[in-house]
Amino acid sequence: MVKQKEPSKGERTRKTILDSAYGLITEQGYAATSMRQIAEKAGLSLGSIYNHFPSKQDVFKAIVLERHPMIQIIPLLGSIQGRTVDEFVQNAAHALIKQLGRHQPELINLMLTEIVEFKGAHMPLVFEKMVPRMLQVAERLSQLDGELRPIPRPIMLRAFAGTFLFYYVTESLLGPAMPPEMRANALDHFVDIYLHGILVKETA
Repeated sequence: MVKQKEPSKGERTRKTILDSAYGLITEQGYAATSMRQIAEKAGLSLGSIYNHFPSKQDVFKAIVLERHPMIQIIPLLGSIQGRTVDEFVQNAAHALIKQLGRHQPELINLMLTEIVEFKGAHMPLVFEKMVPRMLQVAERLSQLDGELRPIPRPIMLRAFAGTFLFYYVTESLLGPAMPPEMRANALDHFVDIYLHGILVKETA
């Protein structure tokens, strides 16, 4: 067995800074978090923080690129089981929502901070990191049992991410405020709509 390389002191310090900043920013917001607060929570001097990150914006950028839950979640789709496309999508949707739920509410707060404070400036970089994994999942779809429509596989994956991320966001933000008929078996209905649409197929 190959022994894993121990992280250097600088790498450990960097991780401590990001851990502290992630907690503060997702709890109290980006604007309310100062570099001094991050230093205090990390147990480091302010100068030590600036040795690793020139500004608070650089700290946030590192958080988004390294710790955005979507970057961690997309690889999960590569391990989903399923013999058919239907089975795979059903299992993938439930696994995705379960994993997203483990990051609530910090995921919502992180997404809102990125949108409000930075106008989504970092998301193209996040997307670049996600694309290779998404293409691998798209290729796997082509190998499962089930006749797929002639839609580009990357578009199918984009629609998948959009459909179930929207489900998660509405469930998280609205939750019990929605009427029961909008929540009953909602995830399974989202899966069904993703796979089959909302129109009844016409028979010849």
